[in-house]
Amino acid sequence: MDLSRYAELFLTESREHLSAMNHALLALESSPEASEPVGAIFRAVHTVKGMSATMGYRAVTELAHELESVLDRVRRGELAVTADVTELLFEAADALEQAIEGAVQTGAGAADDTAVPDAILDLIARLKARAALATGGIAAKQVAEPSPAPDPARPSHAATSNRLIRLRLASGTALRGARALLLVKRAASLGTVLEVIPPVEALQAEEFGAGFSIHLDCTAPREEIVRAMFAVGDVDRVEVDGVETVGQPHQQTAADGQAGSAARPTRQVRIDLQRLDALMNMIGELVIARGRLLDLAARHGDPALDEAVALAARLIGEMQDEVMLSRMVPVGQVFDRFPRLVRDAAHGLGKQIVFTVEGNDIELDRSMLDEIGDPVVHLLRNAVDHGIETPEQRRAAGKPASGSLVLSVSRERSTVLVRVEDDGKGIDRERVLARAKEMSFVEKDKAALSDEELMRIIARPGFSTAERVTDLSGRGVGIDVVMNRVRAMGGAVEMRSVPGRGTAVTVRLPHTLAIVRALLARVRDEVYAVPLAHVNETVELDARSVRRVQGREVMLLRDDVLPLIRFDELLRVGANGAGARHQVIVLEVGERRAGLVVDELTGQQDIVVKQFDPARESLALFSGATILGDGAPALIVDVGSLL
Repeated sequence: MDLSRYAELFLTESREHLSAMNHALLALESSPEASEPVGAIFRAVHTVKGMSATMGYRAVTELAHELESVLDRVRRGELAVTADVTELLFEAADALEQAIEGAVQTGAGAADDTAVPDAILDLIARLKARAALATGGIAAKQVAEPSPAPDPARPSHAATSNRLIRLRLASGTALRGARALLLVKRAASLGTVLEVIPPVEALQAEEFGAGFSIHLDCTAPREEIVRAMFAVGDVDRVEVDGVETVGQPHQQTAADGQAGSAARPTRQVRIDLQRLDALMNMIGELVIARGRLLDLAARHGDPALDEAVALAARLIGEMQDEVMLSRMVPVGQVFDRFPRLVRDAAHGLGKQIVFTVEGNDIELDRSMLDEIGDPVVHLLRNAVDHGIETPEQRRAAGKPASGSLVLSVSRERSTVLVRVEDDGKGIDRERVLARAKEMSFVEKDKAALSDEELMRIIARPGFSTAERVTDLSGRGVGIDVVMNRVRAMGGAVEMRSVPGRGTAVTVRLPHTLAIVRALLARVRDEVYAVPLAHVNETVELDARSVRRVQGREVMLLRDDVLPLIRFDELLRVGANGAGARHQVIVLEVGERRAGLVVDELTGQQDIVVKQFDPARESLALFSGATILGDGAPALIVDVGSLL
């Protein structure tokens, strides 16, 4: 039976168990006496071992087996959780992840000539040594004690060959057909499969209920068959020769870490992200067509046409909302890997850091979530390396030895905020200023830097104040990567740093990269789209309220002084005629505000964001393009580049 078709399913499920394993390891490291983390790690490893054995991934199976042996001794209190043991478990988790990725990539099976990597063999030997150290006297005792004589009254299945195995899958099992085929494959490893009821073809097509049967020519004991079936995972009950065994929670992968989930039926399916992307693209084209239909219907003035177009527009809008919701996933699916990343980075630098993640349940478009991962990694590494001090430095400054690092996600209006905040030493403004003067980024007589000026300087490509290059920083990369990536997503980056108290970097993002609500503004004969996420209000420009402050044009708006940006000057299209009336779009990104002066506001529209490659040396004012309701193209203003 060809199991390669289930490699992606195996990889997906294994990654979930590895994530749970890493979280449990972090909990075990902070509370070595706790029993729950050990149980969670054991369950994750046990499930991975069963799945990998079924798939024929020898390196994964052998490593998981030895890791399970060590964990079993920890669970029984025979092996204490010391710093060395914890480090070995972390190393084994990394090796297990590499073995899984490598097995799926190469398709390595369980054939005798399949080579297990030397690094895995070395780790297996160390795990065996650790387990043997914990139970060194037990083996000798067992050898000295005579084996009990066989009980003639006890029934034996050694001579049994034709076995009937009845299996029932756990409620809510994903990809039931694939799981059933894995069970058939596992049974075949114990003997010869004589018959499957219903046939394998029906299992593959998921044309069966919760259970099915296997006739197996096998002399293995009943207990061994039961263990082998449960090891595959997602099995609720196993009946061998009329004797039924009900599965335990740790033997059902669908229930790990989710109390009671096996009892609740689920109505979920796994969908390839490429299919959702294709569906999103089609919805985008429908949104463009909707705008075109509404524009044409408005010109004809036909009530029947207006009614039909309004109905189509409403249905397209509802479909758009449903597709958008189907793409929304909790940020925790990506952020779950960051606690381990911070832990390893802190240990490498000899620092003590308490890392907290807040807002894991906030949802983002999957494409947005994939894009934001790397910028967050850069921010976390900068905080660990540059921000938080060593325990000795913190004690000298009157701080706790352990630094605090918080990654939080929250909503604000129509944007999502991702903030990385530490309680470290803050950014050395004098050092940054001196370095900026050396590189001619600021005037020689510059005395101080504001948060905004500080951000612009350290975000310049190649800028770094690090005296040495480390694995984490010192090569002049980091903040510039964050700025470029976030601006490409239509977002903005803000920073606040207080000497001796820490630094906070906030990333503002739209909910999705695909379809956004925009305000349409005309400058001369061209229409531009301004994302509404950054629009606070619009007002008519009153020439009497315009002033000049330090050579810059500002507008008095109620009790506020609002800097003005004349869009026609940025576009270099020349000033409008005298007496022309202008509109001001009040833009807001965090605490920064400005008024964008345009000729006319033409309305609002849901726009489909299309990426484009600007001409060389063109203005860096736009983040993409779109098609308007009348079929004309329009550029999307990058608000972050204006403020």
